[in-house]
Amino acid sequence: MAKINGNEIRPGAVIEHQGGLWVAVKTNSVKPGKGGAYNQVELKNLINGTKLNERFRSAETVEQVKLDLKDFSYLYEQGDALVFMDTESYEQLELQKDFVGERAAFLQDGMTVTVRLYEDRPIGISLPDQVVLEIVEADPVVRGQTAASSYKPAVLENGIRILVPPFIAAGERVLVDTNELTYLRRAD
Repeated sequence: MAKINGNEIRPGAVIEHQGGLWVAVKTNSVKPGKGGAYNQVELKNLINGTKLNERFRSAETVEQVKLDLKDFSYLYEQGDALVFMDTESYEQLELQKDFVGERAAFLQDGMTVTVRLYEDRPIGISLPDQVVLEIVEADPVVRGQTAASSYKPAVLENGIRILVPPFIAAGERVLVDTNELTYLRRAD
């Protein structure tokens, strides 16, 4: 692990602090009129998800943790577990659904995901930013609405509800942002 100064912490950096692993969510460099400058950092615990606001002065040092990133292919769901396969060694990895969170609904057979590992222990998972899904249910268009704000509710094939433009009908395939759970455009 490498030591970095407190003012070098940037969003996305993983550090060891107070005996735990933390990822920097937001940082703000503050230079008060009186006293030394410091870095106000919002941290999120990688293990239990708790948040913490901390001030780091430039003279303080913290341990920056390097995480291993490995590609896994999604295989299937088995009860409350999701089974993935390492694309290089073909070893299987089981992760609990609640570890993946609500984005588990976007997993599709053969989808490649990136798992963040610390000392060979999974601590995070990244799905593709966009997936193509079919609309199975869409409300009819309400006449007289202006085009500017007329989005209607729709249900995707995985059961997630999103808002789509009025011209989208059931049976169409659309591109969905998995981070924001929003409609992007029609699929090609």
